[in-house]
Amino acid sequence: MDNRDTCGDGLNRRSFLYKSAFGMGGMALAQLLAPAARADEKVVAAAGKWRGVITQPHLPPKAKRIIHLCMAGGPSQFESFDWKPELKKRGGQPFPDSLTQGQQLAQLQNTKLIARAPFTEFQKYGKSGQEISNLFPHIASIADELCIVRSMVTEQINHDPAQAFMNSGSILKGRPSMGSWMLYGLGAETENLPGFIVLLSRTKGGGAQPISARQWSAGFLPSRFQGVIFQSKGEAVHYVGNPDGVCQSVQRLVVEEVNRLNGMHAAEHVDPELQTRIAQYEMAFRMQTSVPELTDFSKEPKANLDMYGIKEPGDGSFASNCLLARRLSERGVRFIQLYHRGWDHHGNIEKDMPTVAKETDQACAALVKDLKQRGMLEDTLILWGGEFGRTPMGQGSGRDHHINSFSLWMAGGGVKSGITYGATDELGYRSVENVVSMHDLHATMLQLCGIYHDRFSVKFQGLDARLTGVEHSKPVKDIIA
Repeated sequence: MDNRDTCGDGLNRRSFLYKSAFGMGGMALAQLLAPAARADEKVVAAAGKWRGVITQPHLPPKAKRIIHLCMAGGPSQFESFDWKPELKKRGGQPFPDSLTQGQQLAQLQNTKLIARAPFTEFQKYGKSGQEISNLFPHIASIADELCIVRSMVTEQINHDPAQAFMNSGSILKGRPSMGSWMLYGLGAETENLPGFIVLLSRTKGGGAQPISARQWSAGFLPSRFQGVIFQSKGEAVHYVGNPDGVCQSVQRLVVEEVNRLNGMHAAEHVDPELQTRIAQYEMAFRMQTSVPELTDFSKEPKANLDMYGIKEPGDGSFASNCLLARRLSERGVRFIQLYHRGWDHHGNIEKDMPTVAKETDQACAALVKDLKQRGMLEDTLILWGGEFGRTPMGQGSGRDHHINSFSLWMAGGGVKSGITYGATDELGYRSVENVVSMHDLHATMLQLCGIYHDRFSVKFQGLDARLTGVEHSKPVKDIIA
């Protein structure tokens, strides 16, 4: 008698276990290979347009793109958008100790504090009666498009950490900038250009502080979401053309072969940076065609160049960068940052601030007008401002850094137009009405783009990291149209 148990179809138990072991192994192998298969799918997706992790907006978006006009160094609110007649009256007199006692100051600590009167005049402009300094006559001409916020505050009193806080909501290195968050969350509407582009210019006068690359870093997000610097002068991107003797078809074959080899490696090792490399090879290839067309201003009407105040397109000026920003926004770039270095006026403010204001004023207004005439202003959010403000007390012939109050303005992109929001005390030392923090500003920008800030996070070191941090932040609903 055969002592081996049999199954109904004649298969004995030993054979069943022996053969099914291969099935179990196959299932286990499939599970092990599944991440590689998924990685291969990601490789294919990485080479195309990034569509963002937020596939369905939390609420209807008002802004599709953001242009940040960053006046690096900290422009004085007292000579721009916060008129203080009482400070004008008290110029040269001792500043009240009751306001400054126990307060953080940058370089004025333990010195005799003297009120410094604004050296400019202010007037009311437009139907809205916005009060704007005579240093900005062109911005004054678009007063009815502006939402001026006079009650900004921040936490960092020195340039680099203050700029990091302005960009990422944190002073810790390795945190994503707001442009990277926007690109990661919403993707871009272009396959031929980076979704986050940075342009730099500087004043011919004094006060040009350096800017570190961490201001447009992707931090702990994959590096494909970091800002890409375009050169303001000469070729926007170095080596964008093929070397002599290399045609487009040969270049295409090289890119395909490199990506095939990278894809083989990615199928075995899930590595976001490798996926980034594949995407950037593809992007670089497409930029060989898109960038020369982007930077060719020959078809721009002369009247348009004159409106921006451009003497020579591509001359490295802030004006030229503003026109380039408009062209980038037309081509689907999600986030564009223009840094103009030159607003750090510890001294010679009466000489240097008019210089830097003249370098930026006309082009800022032209950008708003240009977008409006093209029907793009309503879904383009423009943000103008620096990392902090300046003190109402003098520092020699200038003003020191100040975090308790400063001003910025926004236009388009779903914000109310022709309004002034918030207020400072009579000497401009402290924001006292409708105070807006940097995290509140970030929450507002996200909401304008269709994102609830507290529902947009990434796991990092076991925590849900957000652009708006862990403190109580809120969008400023009163300025949203």
